[in-house]
Amino acid sequence: MNAARTYQIRTYGCQMNLHDSERLAGMLERAGYQRARPDDVPDVVVFNTCAVRENADNRLYGNLGHLMPVKASHPGMQIAVGGCLAQKDRDTIVRRAPWVDVVFGTHNVGSLPALLERARVHQQAQVEIVEALERFPSVLPARRESPYAASVAISVGCNNTCTFCIVPSLRGREEDRRPGDVLAEVRALASEGVIEVTLLGQNVNSYGVGFGDRQAFGKLLRACGEIPGLERVRFTSPHPRDFTDDVIEAMAQTPNVMPSLHMPLQSGSDAVLRAMRRSYRRDKYLGILDRVRAAIPDAAITTDIIVGFPGETERDFADTLDLVRKARFAGAFTFQYSVRPGTPAAAMPDQVPPAVVAERYGRLTALVAEVAARENAAFTGREVEVLVAEGEGRKDGVTHRASGRARDNRLVHFAPAGTEPRPGDVVTTVVTQAAPHFLIADAAPLAVRRTCGGDAWQARREGTPGRASAGTLPMSRRGAALRGPRRRGAVPPGLTSEERARREGGASKRPGSARQQSEERATEEGNASGRPGGERGATVLLGMPSVGQPR
Repeated sequence: MNAARTYQIRTYGCQMNLHDSERLAGMLERAGYQRARPDDVPDVVVFNTCAVRENADNRLYGNLGHLMPVKASHPGMQIAVGGCLAQKDRDTIVRRAPWVDVVFGTHNVGSLPALLERARVHQQAQVEIVEALERFPSVLPARRESPYAASVAISVGCNNTCTFCIVPSLRGREEDRRPGDVLAEVRALASEGVIEVTLLGQNVNSYGVGFGDRQAFGKLLRACGEIPGLERVRFTSPHPRDFTDDVIEAMAQTPNVMPSLHMPLQSGSDAVLRAMRRSYRRDKYLGILDRVRAAIPDAAITTDIIVGFPGETERDFADTLDLVRKARFAGAFTFQYSVRPGTPAAAMPDQVPPAVVAERYGRLTALVAEVAARENAAFTGREVEVLVAEGEGRKDGVTHRASGRARDNRLVHFAPAGTEPRPGDVVTTVVTQAAPHFLIADAAPLAVRRTCGGDAWQARREGTPGRASAGTLPMSRRGAALRGPRRRGAVPPGLTSEERARREGGASKRPGSARQQSEERATEEGNASGRPGGERGATVLLGMPSVGQPR
């Protein structure tokens, strides 16, 4: 019997690419492939690429060059390139790297297994780029990286025309999923033990325009608040132009929507924002932050900023520094502008010299760190609720700490003190020290709550079905235990979350079905009852997970 072929996926770029890579893995495993062990040479290497940053091309072709001798010494090995850079470069990739077997774009990720087989049979590179979305990647089978946290795409593509951004030309115009399909997927994930969901879109606030409901995103947040077992809801990325008060109200009134907001700024100068074709100005941006903080006083707000956009003067840059001080960001992803061929900004006059861009970048990152440190210092002595995570603390083995995210998405490194929480469990602890990038909690936890997410993590590790062992292990000197998660509903056996989502989504479309009526009420009435429910240079990660690219 022949051994199954193995695969490895290398992902670059934004959270949407990570979402797509989970679908690529799911498609390959459904086709009979197995994930390669870390030290093994895989039979198939897939690059899911990003085209936003200047070094994306060099990075890809450098990695392809490193694989050329590996492939030559391993007969039958295949290399595939997908994602935004593949959508942009197309057959240029196989001309520059003729040992590549498959090139596919952003709109046809589901074609990968067939393209690999076709390339193997014909012994010829297969390049397939389509110009329109064949189907939402979310309906494809997935192999999720985390058993307790998941991303759910609510839309793909973008209708904005920012002059620095190449994404709309590669991802296409915005297309929205129906609310019932999104909610069916979220419910299916929650039934499998997922307790945190991030809603994804190039511009989540414009969600619903395609089907005639400009308040659909706020209603979707409220509807997520009604899903049993779902403890944390996040979203990325919004656009200031479309950020409305109904979304702020939904965030404030839905308990499982977390008090964190990533709101891309790009520049604090009105002149630069106009040149970027960003349809808001600094006063509107600051006004949004004021309203968010009035409704959600403990909200942590992060942002994206580009330095050195064509025509940016020292006065423009000073306006950006001023806004950073006023906005009190908990963190920022900062980018040095670089030319991206095919964007309007690439042809603009008054390109800022690289030395000037680098000097301004240094000043900006220093200020962002100073502001973030001051914001984080206010947490010293405060309790935080941390969702324990894998891979968040690179030094945990040395420091004997574990790591995770607070409700407001701040990174927390904490001392387990013998409690042994699992990834996916929730720890309540007290902050003892703050830094610009993270919080430290070295006192013994006050409580450790075993969750369905922790059960799912343990079941995956042990290769056994999950057990409903969620509950609280009290560690507090006060003797108070946290309330456990709500009980989940029954789960039909033998179905993946995607299969369940498709089944439920299909049911929701049947005329007059109870599910259709329920979801229409949830999304159209917005839970009216009120019942609680880039660029050149390094990216500065100030205690927040990557959202990927300028918006």
